Amino acid sequence: MNILLLGYGKMGKTIEQIALERGHQIAGRIDADNYTDLENLEPDEVDVVIEFSSPESAVDNITYCLKRGWPVVCGTTGWLSHRAEIETVCRKTKGAFFYASNYSIGVNLFFRLNKTLAQFMQNYPSYHVSMTEIHHIEKKDAPSGTAITLAEGILEQLPTKQRWVSSETDSNPENTGEDTIEIASLREGNVPGTHTVRYESDVDRIEITHQAHSRQGFAVGAVVAAEWLAGKEGVFGMDDLLG
Repeated sequence: MNILLLGYGKMGKTIEQIALERGHQIAGRIDADNYTDLENLEPDEVDVVIEFSSPESAVDNITYCLKRGWPVVCGTTGWLSHRAEIETVCRKTKGAFFYASNYSIGVNLFFRLNKTLAQFMQNYPSYHVSMTEIHHIEKKDAPSGTAITLAEGILEQLPTKQRWVSSETDSNPENTGEDTIEIASLREGNVPGTHTVRYESDVDRIEITHQAHSRQGFAVGAVVAAEWLAGKEGVFGMDDLLG
């Protein structure tokens, strides 16, 4: 396949390495410094776009690519308030769009474990749930998309919880009551991603943690998703890929 990399930071470079190892070609490498080069690409030069850019540019990037007829695999987080309009564009253009907050197979298993644990905890209201996510200092959005997906999984299973709040952006004590899941976001060094879900009572604590050792797992998943998306039409995610 001819893969267009839209966003050429650390993740983009890792995805390029994995794509080449799997026998694909790179149709282009687009970032903020050469964004105008995007318009010079002909529609038939690109089979699929892998988009890991920034929250500020993701919506425009995805829209542009879908309107050109290019399937898009997106891993950028922090833009999901616009997801409905992207899905509308995808349907109108009869395109293909694949989004995941995290492409690691291990993380997606962790998502399922998180939901199962939350289901177990329904009958034990003495435990208060909270979360911590740690990423590298260059990550722009907080909480991470992975943390939000984890929080949404808990909200599906625990009727006593109504919403999540970020301890970084919402310091009002009135917004951190018993019906909320508090997410603490830390930015340290070059950490690829660590997520911990914590249930704590007066007598003990239960924790589950996923710690990424490198970006390789995310990159492999994104390239596999691009391979899987070829020839499809519609909106997809990791549950579709993993079955």
